[in-house]
Amino acid sequence: MARTPEHWDVEDAAFWESTGKRIANRNLWVSIPNLLCGFSVWLYWGMIAKTMQRLHFANSDLFDFTFRNDGASYDEAGYRALLFTLPAVAGLAGATLRIPNSFMIAICGGRNVKFMTTVLLIIPAIGTGLALQNPGTPFWVYIVLAAMSGVGGGAFASSMSNISFFFPKRMQGLALGLNAGLGNAGVSVMQFLIPWAITVGMFGGIGGDPQVIEVDGAQVQLWIQNGALVWGPIMTVLAILAWVFMNNLPQHQCGSTPVALGKYLWLQMIGFCGTAVGVGFLIFVPLPIPELVRIFIVLIVAVAATMLGMKFATPKSIQEPLDKQFAIFTNTHLWVMTWLYVMTFGSFIGYANAFPKLMDDVFVTADNGLITSNYIWIGAAVGAFIRPIGGWLSDKLGGARVTQWDTWVMVASTILAGYLVKLAGQSDTPEKYFLPFVVTFVVLFATTGIGNGSTFRMIPMIFSKEQAGPVLGWTSAIAAYGAYLIPKVFATQIKAGTPEYALYGFAVYYASCLAVNWWFYARKNAEIKC
Repeated sequence: MARTPEHWDVEDAAFWESTGKRIANRNLWVSIPNLLCGFSVWLYWGMIAKTMQRLHFANSDLFDFTFRNDGASYDEAGYRALLFTLPAVAGLAGATLRIPNSFMIAICGGRNVKFMTTVLLIIPAIGTGLALQNPGTPFWVYIVLAAMSGVGGGAFASSMSNISFFFPKRMQGLALGLNAGLGNAGVSVMQFLIPWAITVGMFGGIGGDPQVIEVDGAQVQLWIQNGALVWGPIMTVLAILAWVFMNNLPQHQCGSTPVALGKYLWLQMIGFCGTAVGVGFLIFVPLPIPELVRIFIVLIVAVAATMLGMKFATPKSIQEPLDKQFAIFTNTHLWVMTWLYVMTFGSFIGYANAFPKLMDDVFVTADNGLITSNYIWIGAAVGAFIRPIGGWLSDKLGGARVTQWDTWVMVASTILAGYLVKLAGQSDTPEKYFLPFVVTFVVLFATTGIGNGSTFRMIPMIFSKEQAGPVLGWTSAIAAYGAYLIPKVFATQIKAGTPEYALYGFAVYYASCLAVNWWFYARKNAEIKC
């Protein structure tokens, strides 16, 4: 087990070269694969829902859910909309859990948090695999498991906050970009791995029986459960590496290991309570208001429940350091940067969560036989791997300038993507618009990745060292609600037959970010130049 250093000051060049660099790099390179798997388990619900849908449409007895439909099977449009609930719940949970994770590092210690996060993720991975072995498993079980997978989404806030303490300001653009970008690559790795993993009975007898469907007159075997089970052994190894090679830091007063782990579990429990309130409003509380308004009310309720829990349901040993960190909420720039980071990371994670099913719903018909799994992983891969470039460019040119130019491209590519979706919806041969759509969306993913790097680079320049960590966590927490919002917005518009309206609406929001970034940071006489 790596010990806690007695002294830590990475802004001291001599200390950095003699001691800090080695420890910081070791923590970074153990953090990255742990975060990568966290993203994979958090967002595999889009792929699982896509495969469920494929199996059900090939054999209506498989995954024939009647959840909240008076015991009756869903029609095709209703089934498509229902399955969007799973990535939306996972997105809601991951974003809500980021709120307590934003403040965990100073309270629990970085090594403790990273180890426990990976351990907790093993539970929904194995649980989902077991549930998928039985195509008759009730839908509510998957809702619970999707919520538990949110631990992987929450991990981003604590991971980024943790890494920010290990590197000097001059290097944080690249360091945070590597942690976030390669961590975000878990989405693409998952989207690439799962289509292969479900075709092989890799776990023998304990992996369960395959699901058998007929494709073009031939029987095909799929092990959908492997899409979840495959992560269990990998994360077991990574949890051990985190425990052995990562460090807590001396400025984090986390106490003894048992006490720190207890604080961690308490804060996660508060996050899960907020998630439960949000999911309850999402699924079970009828509100006589438009669905799009209801989607945003669910978000507000989940955030409010979690913040109230952290404020009034925490022991004194946790509350005192929390109160110090809550000072960030009085800073106007916290809310400005939250607005901007929702644009970049919220879009990346939301599109990644919705992309697998969106492609099938818009472009695949019974006649064209389009195989979208060959393309699903590309956009998220580009967005993830280009993120460090956004941080590096910002180190050289300034984060606000990079963000400004990047946002112009986001607006244009989103409008074009919406137009292509509209053309596909009006065509008897939607597949002819598929490749232009994929290219456009890959550009959009690239802009989200560059913007992720540039906006995160701005935060350490705007805020003090003490506030930068919690601000990084908070902005990433609110932005992560994109993983909930975007699938729900697409589900609503697909059910209405107008998915392009969702993209046009996102473009309007991006245009507002152009104005906000210019006014506060990019114009000539801006209050802060970063």
